[in-house]
Amino acid sequence: MPEKRHFIRSFGHLVVFTKSRKQARERRRWSLHHEYDSLPLIPRCRPNGFTGIGMHDPSNQEGTMKPIETLAAGVTLFAVGLLPQPSFAQDSAACRNVRFADIGWTDITSTTALASLLFAGLGYKPTTTIASVPISFAGLKNRQLDVSLGYWWPVQQHQIQSFIDSKSITVVEPPNLSGAKATLAVPAYVYQAGLKTFDDIAKHRAELGGTIYGIEPGSSANATIQKMIDTNQYGLGGFKLVESSEAGMLVEVNRAIRNQKWIVFLGWEPHPMNIQINMNYLSGGDAAFGANYGEARVYTLTAPDYMVRCPNAGKLVGNLRFTTQMENRLMLSVMNKVKPVDAAKEYIKQNPQVLDAWLAGVKTYDGKDGLLAVKAYLGL
Repeated sequence: MPEKRHFIRSFGHLVVFTKSRKQARERRRWSLHHEYDSLPLIPRCRPNGFTGIGMHDPSNQEGTMKPIETLAAGVTLFAVGLLPQPSFAQDSAACRNVRFADIGWTDITSTTALASLLFAGLGYKPTTTIASVPISFAGLKNRQLDVSLGYWWPVQQHQIQSFIDSKSITVVEPPNLSGAKATLAVPAYVYQAGLKTFDDIAKHRAELGGTIYGIEPGSSANATIQKMIDTNQYGLGGFKLVESSEAGMLVEVNRAIRNQKWIVFLGWEPHPMNIQINMNYLSGGDAAFGANYGEARVYTLTAPDYMVRCPNAGKLVGNLRFTTQMENRLMLSVMNKVKPVDAAKEYIKQNPQVLDAWLAGVKTYDGKDGLLAVKAYLGL
């Protein structure tokens, strides 16, 4: 037991033990002027002659401290973060709150809910902040957010490049999703009637009404379509781009399908449209949308030092891999008014084998077997 505590109001979980009240006061003043969000200090007098740093055990009602490691004289606060954590808790107390950014796209909302469910099962306290792409990048840079599962490459590359160059955001390799795509598509009956490539679009100008349906104004995909029209790429000069919301575009697509009319529109995967609509993607658009039907990858981002500062949480973050089929199903549930966390629970209960890879090498917050804990949490 500590001989006496000098400060009733604590502001963190890392505890510095000192030899005297005077040293404790000095350490307190120093730490208040050197704030590190991940490394708050509680200066206290030494327990039974111990001098050094300890970690508060919140489950211990007696307020005892567990020593971590004695420090050499003159060590700085920065070096505290480099100390090994005790075996029962690989991550520090500051890591327990895992702060996710959700850019508001249904696929990212779905995967973020799934990741949050896993962290909750491990004893962490995940939170989610809805933020635009630029704000989420800034939040990661400033360490106000920890993780984002939503960096779409190459669509967002121009927005993130300065953060990558300055090493103020970490891009986790490999991507959490491969095989994503975004390019022009048509209903299956239009495809079977002969509109199979980008070069075929202009040949069927009359059937299409000289119109291509896109999504919201300002999107990079719409810009690509408009550029094709403006430069007469694939003979599309004179076509009209109809800009609308994602939902508005899909209303037009479904109306055309009900009436068996021709329509060409922006399609992408993952998205529930790939389940709900019998559709085909057009080939031959590499020069506009990129190779392999506008192939895209989705990467996980973290605050610059998160993977080192929170190694156990970082292990799970780095393990997360999704498939387009998985995300299509999750998104379909969410768009059918199922809460994202409930959709995630149902998916895992139907596909429990996905947990093996996600939780490989991952412990609970208090150092126990992560896979067993999450299965118990989900009732598997």
